[in-house]
Amino acid sequence: MRVAELVKLLEQRYPPAWAEDWDRVGFVLGEPDAEVDKVLLAIDCDPAVVDEAEAAGAQFLFTHHPLLLRGVSSVAPTTYKGRIVHRLIRAGIALYTAHTNGDVANPGVSDVLAETLGLLDVRPLQPDPRAPERGHGRIGRLAEPMTLAAFAAHAADRLPRTATGVRAAGDPDALVATVAVSGGAGDAFLADATRAGVDAYLTADLRHHPAQEHLAGGGPALVDVTHWASERPWLDDVAAFLRAEAGVQTIVSDVDTSPWVLLEGKHS
Repeated sequence: MRVAELVKLLEQRYPPAWAEDWDRVGFVLGEPDAEVDKVLLAIDCDPAVVDEAEAAGAQFLFTHHPLLLRGVSSVAPTTYKGRIVHRLIRAGIALYTAHTNGDVANPGVSDVLAETLGLLDVRPLQPDPRAPERGHGRIGRLAEPMTLAAFAAHAADRLPRTATGVRAAGDPDALVATVAVSGGAGDAFLADATRAGVDAYLTADLRHHPAQEHLAGGGPALVDVTHWASERPWLDDVAAFLRAEAGVQTIVSDVDTSPWVLLEGKHS
């Protein structure tokens, strides 16, 4: 499999046209004719992930988050992003990103998040008007209702463990039967979760005031996990696709790229 062939395969599954206008997805760097037999998949392209790709002998790095999301005028090795670009080029590692086009795909980031949590009868939280089978977030039901406290513990058990764990907002004893989820930062979909009438909404990176106002307005209970933990399960699905369709070896990175590494002063 050559880099260009792998790019074509990925863009058939996650078309760049599905990405948000502000997003930067697709083929970032590498030689199109270079051969690939090993792919490393990660959420972020950071120095620790590049270390892992080099050590594994991967020729292709697939990431969810774009390295070059915001415009830069230089990739000189004196800059953070420039050093990464130079390292990848020297190591002969191609870089490819699927971000919001991976979020809205079916199956996409939130499908795998919903599956990981055991949700049934899953459908989009914010369907794409042009293709209602895909879109942002997902809604589903639990096989058996449980309290919010039990659901938060269930999420902590099912998702990758992180230093900051899982937070919940709402009545700990309230029953949760229906759940909305959105991988990554999901406070843009708080109103959608309220309109859907779900009992709880699980996402990442919830902020103080939007969460406070959401609950005060009668919105569903909130379960907040780390950005990395909410998206990491999707990489297994992409890896399985690449093994089946491209015949390449895949390695899924478990390098936790969350910036938060310590939790102290816990209060109930």
